[in-house]
Amino acid sequence: MKIATWNVNSIRTRLPRLLAWLERRRPDVVCLQETKVADDQFPFAELAGLGYTALVAGQQTYNGVAVLARAGAEAIARRLPDEGDDAQRRLLVARVAGLTVMSVYGPNGQEVGSDKYAYKLDWYRRFRAFLEASAKPDEAVVLCGDLNIAPEDRDVWDPEKWRGQIMFSDPERAAFHDLIGWGLRDSLRLHRQEGGLFTWWDYRAGAFHRGWGLRIDHVLLTPALAARCHSVEIDRDERKGKKPSDHAPVVVTLAD
Repeated sequence: MKIATWNVNSIRTRLPRLLAWLERRRPDVVCLQETKVADDQFPFAELAGLGYTALVAGQQTYNGVAVLARAGAEAIARRLPDEGDDAQRRLLVARVAGLTVMSVYGPNGQEVGSDKYAYKLDWYRRFRAFLEASAKPDEAVVLCGDLNIAPEDRDVWDPEKWRGQIMFSDPERAAFHDLIGWGLRDSLRLHRQEGGLFTWWDYRAGAFHRGWGLRIDHVLLTPALAARCHSVEIDRDERKGKKPSDHAPVVVTLAD
């Protein structure tokens, strides 16, 4: 079973690339972030043509998450329990083939010390409480998404340059490790220990070609699924070519 996560940074802009990638990779479940469309503008028909049911929690121009599944899927939640209808669309929880799948787009935070940074830390506090209340570590839970957090020094291209900066500050990293502490495993680190395995590169300053990346897109697994985790791949080539997202997909293969 292949489970993937990809921040597409506008599904309308990236749709041809997404469809081609789905045909080539054939993942069973895909979590998307930054779809940036209202639900009625989502390309359901195009994805159905490739055999995918799509669940969405969309928002015009900003944010937006989705879960694509070959086996069909049932939505459980489209926002945190304390959020209203006008909340930023950052969470979609679904049941797929016996799994609880969470597609998460964590707030960026903009700048350490800003109001958006405070919102980011509070959002993660509330999300951690939601996780505690709605799931158990002995269940089959997959948390996928652009968390906008690089958890360790080996997850950034220049740790000293990034230390204390947005996506790499101590409170953000603590929020990530608080998720791990609930009972999740970082799937990539089950198989690969080296640095330089990045999933995001800024569009500016030739960052991709210079290797100036961060690992901020993650697939986290509860222990039972971690034991089945056969491989984890970063599709780095998807950051190349015409009109790429600034993120690369991450693909996890679970043994049956």
